[in-house]
Amino acid sequence: MSSDQDHLKETDTEARFEFKKEEKSAFKSEKGLTEETIRVISEDKDEPEWMLERRLRALKQFQEMPMPTDWPGAPDLSEIDFDEIVPYIRPDIETRGGAENWEDLPEEIQDTFDKLGIPEAEKNALSGVGAQYESEIVYQNMQERWEEKGVIFCDMDKAVQEHEDLVKEHFMTKCVPPSDNKFAALHGAVWSGGSFVYVPEDTTVEMPVQAYFRMNSEGMGQFEHTLIIAEENSEVHYIEGCSAPKYSAFNLHSGG
Repeated sequence: MSSDQDHLKETDTEARFEFKKEEKSAFKSEKGLTEETIRVISEDKDEPEWMLERRLRALKQFQEMPMPTDWPGAPDLSEIDFDEIVPYIRPDIETRGGAENWEDLPEEIQDTFDKLGIPEAEKNALSGVGAQYESEIVYQNMQERWEEKGVIFCDMDKAVQEHEDLVKEHFMTKCVPPSDNKFAALHGAVWSGGSFVYVPEDTTVEMPVQAYFRMNSEGMGQFEHTLIIAEENSEVHYIEGCSAPKYSAFNLHSGG
């Protein structure tokens, strides 16, 4: 067992996940959910017009929908103040869409994922890894042998640009549309980052792919979107994890 693994084994759970880093962002939206905020997010991502239209349609649904009251376990959602949530923080890294090497990331982001054990897991047991910090993927990598078989594993922002037809067909159209509930509509309006997985017909990816989402800043919302398209007779295992420090202010995580 390596020294890194020994360190992780000996570190108690709270210490492993509770660390905080100084907030450093290249772009940060205003608090709250307005049409202007949605347009700013979409413009910062250089999205096609159809995605902006879907975001704005989802925002309208969010504004018109009541808070859910019939969910299992009846969670108390009364203290959520959407006007105090920052829905979009782009981390300060040079490579948008994710670096291919951990060493290309800023030291504080490298250290974050080292503490969480993600690079070690990638080396030992995974076909591919995506790592999101705040609102965007900062690292994305897929083993070459799966890429050669036509498997696609990339961040959602890249998928919107490079696999537009697939995303347009499947993005919140069948499984959980924005009309499903208020938080689905919220997600449809302000989603950012997340994973896109495509597995061709008759292809089995034996080792799992993993995405890990880290919220660092206080009072933010994280809304990563995962879209997995597995064609007939294909198989893939997808693992997802998320963590954040404890703060006195509310953070909101609403992935999709």
